[in-house]
Amino acid sequence: MTKRLNSKHKVDRRLKVNLWGRPKSPFNTRAYGPGQHGQSRQGKPSDYGIQLQAKQKLKGYYGNINERQFRNIYKKAVMLRGDTGENLIGLLEKRLDAVVYRARFSTTIFSARQLINHGHVKVNGKKVNISSYVVNEEDTIEIRDKSKQLAFIDIALANKERETPEYIQLDEKNKKVKFVRTPKFEEVPYPVVMEPNLVIEYYSR
Repeated sequence: MTKRLNSKHKVDRRLKVNLWGRPKSPFNTRAYGPGQHGQSRQGKPSDYGIQLQAKQKLKGYYGNINERQFRNIYKKAVMLRGDTGENLIGLLEKRLDAVVYRARFSTTIFSARQLINHGHVKVNGKKVNISSYVVNEEDTIEIRDKSKQLAFIDIALANKERETPEYIQLDEKNKKVKFVRTPKFEEVPYPVVMEPNLVIEYYSR
């Protein structure tokens, strides 16, 4: 766990976007970077800077994945057949913490990771406590029976900020989902513009 998890709203202001589309983000009222020089920083970014910011946005959105893990995901995307950008998004969406977040069992990607790490989630009937676990198509992900009464899960499911995407089939009553298929980039409900092509350019320099 990184120190930045404790101040995730600063990520919004640093990247100058409301990264998760949350109404409580301070970026909604302070649309400039953090710190005493946040409002005075100007200048046109370089191509490298634009690519770096695209990478930081994607990393941050998925719970501030560390650089080593993120680079490894990129390497796997390169090895797969087809468009590398699409492959990268597909691999990120197949992470267990991303699926739990998409299923709305948690209000943030960070709380989804915590839910998994604390042993509240099962995949195909078996407990999995590794948030980076890769889910396969047709896998069933559910909240453990002993954890289904947790109030914060009900609160998350009742929250109307987000909808469950079509590639995840939700059984809200039983707190269970099926990962139907790996999504295309255009299907992923990002609240901000993501540019995986720039991320690929960054790593292929």
